[in-house]
Amino acid sequence: MSSRPTVLLAPGKRKTARATAAIRPGTGRVRVNGFPVETIEPEAAREIIMTPLILAGELRDKVDIDVRVKGGGFMGRAYAVAMAVSRALVEFFKSEELKKRIMAYDPHLIKGDPRRTEPKKPGGKGARRKRQKSYR
Repeated sequence: MSSRPTVLLAPGKRKTARATAAIRPGTGRVRVNGFPVETIEPEAAREIIMTPLILAGELRDKVDIDVRVKGGGFMGRAYAVAMAVSRALVEFFKSEELKKRIMAYDPHLIKGDPRRTEPKKPGGKGARRKRQKSYR
């Protein structure tokens, strides 16, 4: 067996945003696209990304997490990163207690959210909006 630390990959998706978290033994460093998670703006997105790390408690300090994310808007990316991080933590530590804690807080952090934008239809500007008819 090699002395290289093991690396585990976990996916996360939200709408059109895709994230992949690489987790390895370390000192608690979390980076998103090469930037420390503490520097993510806006603050609402940073709080969403930090949620699984706060729920993990002291387990966070035992691993380094590097996340690559692309696609979507800033909130979709934040949810995709949060999902990838939660899945990575649960899979790395194989902890049922951590999984239950995350599921109790927000099941979408593990299971995902199936909602997608509805496609535009003919006869209007959007998915549901149509041109009004007068009949007079």
